[in-house]
Amino acid sequence: MSLFFRKYGHGKPLIILHGLFGQSDNWGTLAKRYSEEGLQVYAVDQRNHGLSFWSEEWNYTVMAKDLATLIASENIAKPILLGHSMGGKTVMHFDLLNPNAAEKIIVADISPRMYMPHHTQVLEALLSISLTQIKTRGEAEQQLMAYGLDFGTQQFLLKNLYRITEEHPDFGKQIFSWRFNLAVISRQIQQVNEGIPKGTSETPALFLRGSKSDYITESDRNLIQSIFHHVTIDEISGAGHWLHAEKPQEFFRRTLDFIKF
Repeated sequence: MSLFFRKYGHGKPLIILHGLFGQSDNWGTLAKRYSEEGLQVYAVDQRNHGLSFWSEEWNYTVMAKDLATLIASENIAKPILLGHSMGGKTVMHFDLLNPNAAEKIIVADISPRMYMPHHTQVLEALLSISLTQIKTRGEAEQQLMAYGLDFGTQQFLLKNLYRITEEHPDFGKQIFSWRFNLAVISRQIQQVNEGIPKGTSETPALFLRGSKSDYITESDRNLIQSIFHHVTIDEISGAGHWLHAEKPQEFFRRTLDFIKF
């Protein structure tokens, strides 16, 4: 099965992978800006997200294989790979399994290490919403708010909420659904916390962290440098985990400088 992607521009190929609960549409504005700089951008929906296929199998090995299949099917030669959070781990995993396949990699606010479970609050909030019962997006927003999720997280998650028509013998009923596969994600959430496989990479790499985020800590630097031998580790001041959304201009400038160098 093939991944859904949105394609922008012409030139050197750049593939963008979103994070957990994200989708390619989140990257539309930045993708267009990269395309205006002479890049052909593929903004991708990873499996169980966005408009891509759903599967019971969900881990970094299969997500890296999905990326390899996309590259082969589109005849993409030596792409630059950019991944945020879960997407960054997919990029790292792909790079270690496919040496010399990528020209450069950019990893946004994630380390190669294993993480302790930390999505419990979000999952509980999402699972509390009865999609067949709510009548408006506002009701879903209120439920997320009741679980203490901040406004930014609420809006990020609600971008995945859409209406579908459920067929009945006598009438169609409008109900809501999620773009992400919540059932599989909730059952297998530990998969997204796993570390990348052992190995080393000679691919030029840029790791960008948000100064307000704890996803890449000072103690992660040695681990990153032990795996990626040609790496730059940089920071965007004032940004949290969603650094590309919180500081888009700075994120764009830093990544484009690395791409063009």
